Amino acid sequence: MTLHHTLTTHIQKAVLELFNISIEKVEFQATRKEFEGDITMVVFPLVKALKGNPVEIGNQIGNYLVANVNEVSKFNVVGGFLNIVISDAFYVEFFNSIKNNETFGFVTPKEGEKAVMVEYSSPNTNKPLHLGHIRNNLLGYSVAEIIKASGKKVYKTQIINDRGIHICKSMLAWQKFGNGQTPESTGLKGDKLVGNFYVEFDKQYKKEISELIAQGKTEDEAKKLAPSILEAQQMLLDWENGKPEVINLWKTMNQWVYDGFEQTYKNLGVNFDSYYYESNTYLLGKEVVQFGLEKGIFEKDPDGSVWIDLTADGLDRKIVLRSDGTAVYMTQDIGTAIQRVKDFSDVGGMVYTVGNEQDYHFKVLFLILKKLGFDWADSLYHLSYGMVELPSGKMKSREGTVVDADDLMAEMTTTAQTISEELGKLDGYSEDEKAVLFKTIGLGALKYYMLKVDPKKQMLFNPEESVDFAGNTGPFIQYTYARIQSILRKADFDTSISISGLELHEKEKELIKQVQLFPEVIQNAAENHSPALIANYTYDLVKEFNSFYQQVSILGEENHDKKVFRVQLSKSVGNTIKNAFQLLGIEVPERM
Repeated sequence: MTLHHTLTTHIQKAVLELFNISIEKVEFQATRKEFEGDITMVVFPLVKALKGNPVEIGNQIGNYLVANVNEVSKFNVVGGFLNIVISDAFYVEFFNSIKNNETFGFVTPKEGEKAVMVEYSSPNTNKPLHLGHIRNNLLGYSVAEIIKASGKKVYKTQIINDRGIHICKSMLAWQKFGNGQTPESTGLKGDKLVGNFYVEFDKQYKKEISELIAQGKTEDEAKKLAPSILEAQQMLLDWENGKPEVINLWKTMNQWVYDGFEQTYKNLGVNFDSYYYESNTYLLGKEVVQFGLEKGIFEKDPDGSVWIDLTADGLDRKIVLRSDGTAVYMTQDIGTAIQRVKDFSDVGGMVYTVGNEQDYHFKVLFLILKKLGFDWADSLYHLSYGMVELPSGKMKSREGTVVDADDLMAEMTTTAQTISEELGKLDGYSEDEKAVLFKTIGLGALKYYMLKVDPKKQMLFNPEESVDFAGNTGPFIQYTYARIQSILRKADFDTSISISGLELHEKEKELIKQVQLFPEVIQNAAENHSPALIANYTYDLVKEFNSFYQQVSILGEENHDKKVFRVQLSKSVGNTIKNAFQLLGIEVPERM
C-alpha cells in the first residue's frame, strides 16, 4: 500500500471521528523545501464542509495522525497546509520490502486482460528511414514497453506503405538509370539504393517540367504532361492489373528495402511482433463500406461515390469509396483496424504513432469505427507527435536533403567517441570494449534527447548537446549508473542482510522517496503515452543520488550497518535507473 493510500485512509477516518463528516478525496502535494515535512495535505478543500479555520482543522487532523498512525512522527501547519513528517522506520521498512525486487514498479499482466496493439514506424518502401522515423520508432517502442510494464499485454506492429505512385517512381528510375545495380553489386544498403533512384526520378521529372514550361505550357500542365509522371502512372496501373514483370521488379526492390530497414531497426534497438503491408490491406474495408451503407451509416452520392457525413459531430463529410469503386486511405485504415482485431483476438485497444499532421484523419477514423459499432473503438489512441528539426532546418526526401537514420546513428557514435576521449574516461578498455561503449553512449544520447521532450511538442535535435556528460542527458545518467556499479564492485562485505532501526540521513530519506515514486510514474506514463515522464523522473532520481553521493559517505562510513544500508540503497537506485532506461530502449554501461 502506498503512503498516499495509507494517509488518505487515516485522514478520512480522522475527519469522520473529529467532525462527523465523510470525505472522498484528500489532496496531497510535495512539502516545500523551506518547511519540515515529507508530504503535505492541502486543508483548504475541506474548510467549507467542516466550517472551520484551516489552521485549526490542520492541527486537529495532525494531532489525530500522530496519536493514531505509526508512520506519522510529527507535523506542522502553515496556513491551510498540513506538513506531515513520516517516521524513518516507515522508509526503512519500505526499502527493505523492495531492495531485492529487481523489477520493482513493473506489473505482470493479469490473465484474460485485453491486450494493446502499438503501431509505429510504418515507412514507405521508396527511401531509407530518416530523422523523423527515428522519433516515431523511439516513441512507439518506448510507449509499448511502458504499457507492458504497467501491466498489459502488448503487440508491436507496423503497416508498410509498399504500393502507390511513389514506389513506381523509384522502380521506373532504376529501370532507366540503374544498369542492373543491386545492393550486392554496389555495396549499398537496399533502402539507400532505392532511395537514390527516388531522388533520381525527381531530378529527371523537374528537368522535363522545365522543358515543357519553356515550350509554353503552364506549370500545372507541365507537371501532368511530363513523360516520367505519365510512365509512373502507367506502371501503377500495370501493378494493379498484376503485370508479371512489374510485380517481379516491385517484389525484388521492396525486398532490398525490407532488408535495409531490418538492419536499421536492429541498430536502433526496436522490434515488431507483426507486419502489415499496404499491398495486402488496400482492398480491406471495401466490404465494410457495404455494411455501413446497409446500416445507413454511409451514404451514396449520384456519381456512385460513398461518403459519411460527420458534420453533426463537428467534422465534415468524408469520402470512403471513390466513384470508380477504388478505396481511399480511410477505407484501408478502417479495414486494417478490423483485420488486426480478427488476427489478435485479445486486442482491446490500439495506439497509432503518427505525426501531428494526421490529427484530423485519426479523429475521423476513430469516429467511423465507433459508429460502425466496434466496442474497442473507444480504446483507440493517436500518439500524435511534433516534427523533428535540426539546427540547419527542415528536410526534404525528394531533394535528398533528409538526415538518414543510419548516418545519424553513426555520427552519434563518433561524437560519443570524441567526447569520451577528450574526457579521458577510457583507461583499461580494449578496442572492442571502446566500440561497444561509444555505441551505447551515442545511441543513449540520441534516444534520451528525443524521448525527454513531450511527444506533442515539435523539437530541435542538437547532436552535440545531446552527448553532453552534464545536465539532463543520456550520458549523464549512464555515467551515474556506472558510478553506482563501481561502488558495488568495491563493496567487499555482505550486503544481503536487512538493516532496521536506523536513523536516516535526510539525503537517504529523499532518495528512498524518489525510488518509491517509480511505480506511480510508470502508470502515469502509460496512461499519458509519454516516455518523457519516465525520462525526466530518471533525471530527478540521478540528481538526488548525486547529491546523496556528495554529502554522505558510503564506503567510507565507519558504522557497518549504515555502510551496508547505503550500498544497498545505491544498488536499488542503479536498478531503478536500469529499469527506467529499459523502458526508453536505452542500455546502461557497467563502467565508463
